[in-house]
Amino acid sequence: MSLLEIDNLHVRLPTPRGDVHAVAGVSLSLAPGRALGIVGESGSGKTMLSRAVLRLLPRTAQVGGRIGFGGRDVLALDAKALRAMRGREMAVVFQDPMTSLNPVLNVGTQIAETLHEHFGTPRGAALARAAALLGSVGIPEPEKRLRQFPHELSGGMRQRVAIAIALACEPKLLFADEPTSALDVTVQAQILDLLAAERARRQMALVLITHDLGVVAGRTEELVVMYAGRIMEHGSARV
Repeated sequence: MSLLEIDNLHVRLPTPRGDVHAVAGVSLSLAPGRALGIVGESGSGKTMLSRAVLRLLPRTAQVGGRIGFGGRDVLALDAKALRAMRGREMAVVFQDPMTSLNPVLNVGTQIAETLHEHFGTPRGAALARAAALLGSVGIPEPEKRLRQFPHELSGGMRQRVAIAIALACEPKLLFADEPTSALDVTVQAQILDLLAAERARRQMALVLITHDLGVVAGRTEELVVMYAGRIMEHGSARV
C-alpha cells in the first residue's frame, strides 16, 4: 500500500513571457517507511514537485493531475484540513533554516507552538517535549538552547532545530529539500546521517531532494532523476 501517490501531475506557472511548465506529467508512489531521492539540476522541477504535494505553490500556479496521501486527495482538501495535515502528517525541512525559522522567536517557542497548534499541548509540557526533541537531534544543553534565538546558533545547529520542529508531530512523511547545501562538508554528513537515523527510528517515509547524487547514495532505496519538469529515470538507488 502506498502512502503517497502522484498521478500525471502538472504544475504550470504563468509569466509575462508565457507559461512555464515546472512539473510536466510526473507520476510516482512512495510506500510507508521508504526513502526516495529526487535528484536534478537547478530548475529541473524537483522542489516544485515537493511544494505541489505540500500545497505551497504560488497562488497563480495551475495544477493538474492527482496527489493522493493516505487515501485522501490532497488537491481537494480545504484550508482547514490542509493546515491540519501539514506538520502533523506531512512535514518539510527547507534548504536555509534562517529563512524557515522565525528570527524574533526563541527556539523553544517555535517548537512549542507547533505542538500547541496540532495537539493543544500546554506550554510547560510543550517546552519539556521541545527540549527532548532538541536532545534527540544532537543539540547539546537543550534546555539552554530553548531560550536562544536562531542567530545565536551555528548553521548546523539551526538546521537541527528545523529538523526538530519538522519531527515534533511525528509526521508520516518528511520532505528534506536540499537540507545540507548551506552547510560545510562535515556538518552535511552529520545532518544526512541524522535524517536517516530518525527515518529508521520512526518508520517515517522520507523524500530527499538534492542536486548531488552523492547525497542520496546509501541513504535512499529509490531514486528519481528529473530534468525539465519530467522524470527521466526512476529505479533502485542500491548498487
